[in-house]
Amino acid sequence: MEYSCSVEIDLPRDRVVALFDDPDNLVKWQKGFVSLTHVSGVAGRTGAKFELVYKMGKRDIVMVETITARNLPDTISATYEAKGVWNLVENRFSETDAGHTIWQMDTVFKCTGFMWVMAKLMPGMFRKQSNQMMRDFKAFAEASG
Repeated sequence: MEYSCSVEIDLPRDRVVALFDDPDNLVKWQKGFVSLTHVSGVAGRTGAKFELVYKMGKRDIVMVETITARNLPDTISATYEAKGVWNLVENRFSETDAGHTIWQMDTVFKCTGFMWVMAKLMPGMFRKQSNQMMRDFKAFAEASG
């Protein structure tokens, strides 16, 4: 499954990227975020791995993030792996003539087992969750100024 989402943020690109790239901000805009642990590589660089933990309902979801490309302020990409899910996310940041930022997120999901069934039965759920996360980041970023 593949899809793209985008949002316009009323801030200059450099400010948006600085807020997006700071792991201390994850708790401020990612619902259910519990923790981030550096696993290997140079933090923030291509090849770096992190363990992310989220609380979803009563369950803890553990995933491994691997940075696959980093060319900020233009792009940053990563894969996310959890039980039954492999996800590639390519984030692109561009500036409008008005000095705002367009954040575009291109996403690829590959699922197995129960998550494959969920992806087939409710494909819109994945896009809806991505759009909500982007709106949450936009609200956080614009409030941070």
